[in-house]
Amino acid sequence: MTTTLFRGAVRTGAGDSDALAVRDGRVVALGAAALALDADEVVELGAGLLLPAFGDGHAHPLFGGLEHFGPQVKGLSSVEAIAAEVGRWAAEHPDEEWIVGASYDPTLVPDGEFDARWLDAAVADRPVVLRAYDYHTVWCNTEALRRAGVTAATPDPRLGWIVRRPDGSALGTLREWHACDLVLDRVPGRPLDELVDALRVAGAAYASAGLTWVQDAWVEPEMVPAYVEAARRGALAFRANLAFRADPDRWREQRAEFVAARASVAAEGGPLLSARTVKFFADGVIEGGTAAMLEPYCDAPHSCGMPVWPPAALAEAVTAFDADGFQVHIHAIGDAGVRTALDAIEAAASANPRWDRRPVIAHVQIVDPADLDRFARLGVIANFEPLWAQLDPLQTELSIPRVGPERGDRQYPMRGLVDSGAPVSFGSDWPVSSHQPLEGIQVAVTRRTFEGTPSRGWTPRERLTVDQALDAYTGGVAHQAFADDRRVLEVGGAADLVWLSADPRVVDPMTLRRIAVLGTWLAGTRTH
Repeated sequence: MTTTLFRGAVRTGAGDSDALAVRDGRVVALGAAALALDADEVVELGAGLLLPAFGDGHAHPLFGGLEHFGPQVKGLSSVEAIAAEVGRWAAEHPDEEWIVGASYDPTLVPDGEFDARWLDAAVADRPVVLRAYDYHTVWCNTEALRRAGVTAATPDPRLGWIVRRPDGSALGTLREWHACDLVLDRVPGRPLDELVDALRVAGAAYASAGLTWVQDAWVEPEMVPAYVEAARRGALAFRANLAFRADPDRWREQRAEFVAARASVAAEGGPLLSARTVKFFADGVIEGGTAAMLEPYCDAPHSCGMPVWPPAALAEAVTAFDADGFQVHIHAIGDAGVRTALDAIEAAASANPRWDRRPVIAHVQIVDPADLDRFARLGVIANFEPLWAQLDPLQTELSIPRVGPERGDRQYPMRGLVDSGAPVSFGSDWPVSSHQPLEGIQVAVTRRTFEGTPSRGWTPRERLTVDQALDAYTGGVAHQAFADDRRVLEVGGAADLVWLSADPRVVDPMTLRRIAVLGTWLAGTRTH
């Protein structure tokens, strides 16, 4: 068996060392004991730092990989540029019946309301469906609306809104589950080989960013074979846990389906795959006016948002899946959504026998002060997407105008929850936002945009130290993953490693994102 010695600065997660040795995918020695070994390979860390590999506590690898194959609308800065890209892609793919892409910027037009006719100008004879980068909104052309049967007479579904023109006709923007599904349910599924290739693309992106474990936070049954096949072909370059999405309309039937799928993944998915989690959406998003709020929106005083589940139904479903031995993972953005999620987890803990459940609430954008201490008391992991904690156009043009300055200043209470003793993990929600952990760490530490505003940081009381941010993206995610052997680098632990070009603890915090990932190792095997 080959022994690899890493010589230089090592941040173990429990302290610092000057060397680490790996054999057969495991750490076998640290410090002087590592330096005394006969090594087959020596990696000189130079001015860099070795630490536990990053994990992503909330992401969508398949969606991210599939974006690679469609129109490249992400990052485009105008409606005209998006339409031109859609037209270019359509011309290059004349045999594609549907043109599907993501992630356009919803801040490009007032209130994020996009007109089908803007896409018609580029492609009128085939349906076009684009997801906003929050994946809670769809922009489509007139042909897509026609194929879906959406007309002025189509009522708003229970969970979703059809944005309309003054005459009642559909504008082309659909918000939230049932409205988006009016069109998305008509989109043909992708071939298995393409889904496997999407996971291959995602794996390369993750490896280059220093990531070795990902929580796929939205898995439908048809996505599972792609993961199993990717693992079988050796096309999976990261560990993944799959979270099955619970449907409020059919969750009771899903219980048996999810138990069977969990067993199938355990039997066929190999050592990199697990499927131990069930995902719930408690609410939507603030920028769309669908996050569930305790008080009405400032720009819509008739509305407190759109809860996806009635509170009692969410508590019943969470309790049932918890009883089936699933970790629960709840998307909750608004303060009412967070409270409903906490209530549901508390109900499950009261009703079911004690076990190591490690429940997760993801995003945690606005928390009522009365609920902050409940995370630590209930052992709920607060999963933040730290890149969002900056005063960017999404905040200044959509979110803060909708919730007002007082609630706006309570967003993403990272430091408050860390100081309370609550477990905290970080994620990216990729492809919603960048998968690069160092970009999120920079924002978590500075609460500033990459351009440096505001100079003292937005809500600076919520800034984390570099060590706290590193812990959230390493040990915090490992705790969420039930991967206690990867929380810190210790003898006998898994050798999931990342080598950075500089020590994040000693550089200017505004340059953290510029640190390069020089190497990534998954169970001792180099993936980047």
